[in-house]
Amino acid sequence: MDQAGDAVPIADLLDERRHLLNVAYWMLGTGPEAEDAVTEAYRQWYNLSDLQKARITDPGAWLTEITGSVCLARLILPERRPAGPGGKGGDTVAGLHRALEEEISGALLNALNALSPTERAAFVLNDVFAMPPRAVAGIVGRTPHECAELADRARRSLRSTRSHPTTPQQHDRIVRAVRQACTTADATHLASLLAPDATAFFDGGGKVRALTRPVHGNQHVARTLLTLLTPRPHTTLHLSPANGRTAIVVRHNDQVAAVISFDIADQHVFQVWAVLNPDKLRTWNRPHAPTSTALGD
Repeated sequence: MDQAGDAVPIADLLDERRHLLNVAYWMLGTGPEAEDAVTEAYRQWYNLSDLQKARITDPGAWLTEITGSVCLARLILPERRPAGPGGKGGDTVAGLHRALEEEISGALLNALNALSPTERAAFVLNDVFAMPPRAVAGIVGRTPHECAELADRARRSLRSTRSHPTTPQQHDRIVRAVRQACTTADATHLASLLAPDATAFFDGGGKVRALTRPVHGNQHVARTLLTLLTPRPHTTLHLSPANGRTAIVVRHNDQVAAVISFDIADQHVFQVWAVLNPDKLRTWNRPHAPTSTALGD
């Protein structure tokens, strides 16, 4: 059978593999384990018959689901497979492992390790890679609603990882400083308010074109926030309570377009949670909306 029509540009193949490695790395935490899980996913793909492959309309999505399932199975195992040496396979593989490691700080990776396998899977697939709820449910083996609850529980756990949380007054002061830095587009000052290993998560819910992966590092997070909050006519930044702490509420033409919450410890922001999902912002856009709104699932 002529398979010329099945050819895929090499750049797309490399992007697909990098995406799968990212999914596996976020779930498993090491480069060698991630590579092994992706190899298993591709093995399952090549074990399919031509007819089975033809029925898969989106091979990338299929491989992502298989990779997630493989990773979850290994997270649940009583004894994880030992990771091989980071440099195994030559400089290219070692460089890839280093690049993957830059995507998650050690503090965040330790926090992820403290989650249950299903919480970690639900959080990574839902919050980090914005997979459709039904796909996440299929991997985790729970209903979409249960997966949302698992991801929410994981978020709360991640928010409690730092040992020296700030007082409400300190939190308010730092968020006000962040707002001022964003308003004046002061990248240097904004980066100084963020922890070196700060991470920003963006929840667009598939309803707006938000970033689908977290941003890591104070310089990268600062640039991303300034880009997201670039001054535009009729767009304003307000301070308002969200989940009991001061947050930045972005309004455009009197509609709330985003709510940005901050986790702060040791006088620096270490996690940013930007909610742009219109479904989660409905209560903010109701007439006479409450002054403090929860942003759970």
